[in-house]
Amino acid sequence: MASVGLLASILVSLLAASSAPTPLYAVYQRHWGFSPITVTIVFGVYAVAVLVSLLAFGKISDHVGRRPVLLTALLGQALAMVAFITADGVNALMAARVIQGLSTGAAVGALGAAMLDIDPRRGGFLNSFAPAVGTATGALVSGLIVQYLPAPTHLVYFLLLGVFVLQALAVLALRETVSRKPGAVASLAPEIKLPTAARASVAIAAPVLFAVWALTGLYAALGPAISRTLEHSDSVVWGGLPLFVLAGFAGLAILVLRRTATHVVMLIGILTLVAGVTISLVSIGSGSGGAPSVAGFFLGAAVSGFGFGSGFQGGIRMVIPQVAPHERAGVLSLLYVVCYLGLGVPAVIGGILVVHGGGLVQTAREYGAAVVVLALVALTGLVLSGRRAERIAVVRFVPTPRSESAAAVHDPCMADVAAHVE
Repeated sequence: MASVGLLASILVSLLAASSAPTPLYAVYQRHWGFSPITVTIVFGVYAVAVLVSLLAFGKISDHVGRRPVLLTALLGQALAMVAFITADGVNALMAARVIQGLSTGAAVGALGAAMLDIDPRRGGFLNSFAPAVGTATGALVSGLIVQYLPAPTHLVYFLLLGVFVLQALAVLALRETVSRKPGAVASLAPEIKLPTAARASVAIAAPVLFAVWALTGLYAALGPAISRTLEHSDSVVWGGLPLFVLAGFAGLAILVLRRTATHVVMLIGILTLVAGVTISLVSIGSGSGGAPSVAGFFLGAAVSGFGFGSGFQGGIRMVIPQVAPHERAGVLSLLYVVCYLGLGVPAVIGGILVVHGGGLVQTAREYGAAVVVLALVALTGLVLSGRRAERIAVVRFVPTPRSESAAAVHDPCMADVAAHVE
């Protein structure tokens, strides 16, 4: 249990570090005078670095072990914190984000697989819960530090640097969960490869994962500017609050729905995502702000966050039971590729539209509408897959209590369908 807790804490720290710069972008803008496009490019560069790292290093821990990958990734995170501390311009900021993204991408697959190696039940839950906790705490704590404590562009990174050093020392004492096997160098070649057993579930989960992480990109890249515009405030705490609310309610959804059938969790995620984005867009209105607009915007963030947590948890739970232990790191990395594509690409497009399109409010409307469309596409796939599974169940199994129970045990997806029908 202590080992799983350590691994989960590393995942929390990685995601906290990734969201920590969010409230600081306004400070960097004032110091260095860059445009909203630059903000989203800095944000997107991180996502691209994570993607590259996932593709190159996503499977390597299956060959060399989890501990060497985690130690290397934590060293990379420490270097990234030093780069943030010494940054003196946009280029240095981007370099820090690249180092951060590469080390995060290398770590997430190994962390997720290691937690599943030790305790499949708790590991599956923490794979969904820890990123939400990390994202929420990183955004809020960073905003509070920047607003109320000295050295606003340095202190949060010094604190995170200390955390990563301590975690690296703890990993040295961690027991390895897999045995080494040949093929480490060959595994570095980027390859999109799915075990046959997981292909159908990935096809259903991928649109949901892309949609919920695209929503995260909206609140992380544009949320600070939207909240400050509505509140008519320059406080960096307001800049971190949208992402904190979104990720906080994502964590709540994961806790509340952890024993709910996977298909039901996915359905709840999609519907609350659509409802939350709609509430946010209506609240933004003309962008003139005021208390009702601010309250509605954060209510929409909360509802959307519940959808994010549900959709992300459901996607992970739908896929992972279909793969063998030695395939976990690679498949988890592939799922994170989908997530970070959703996180980065729409955010960069949004930044370009803020400057060269219709401005912040209009871009937020267009971005939100695109997320809703993605969610509806995911809903269509989920409904069709449920009907197909039910037809297979009718054809293959005799409708007796014993055979229904056997089918549910044999196939986790069928268990979810059965729970949904009941």
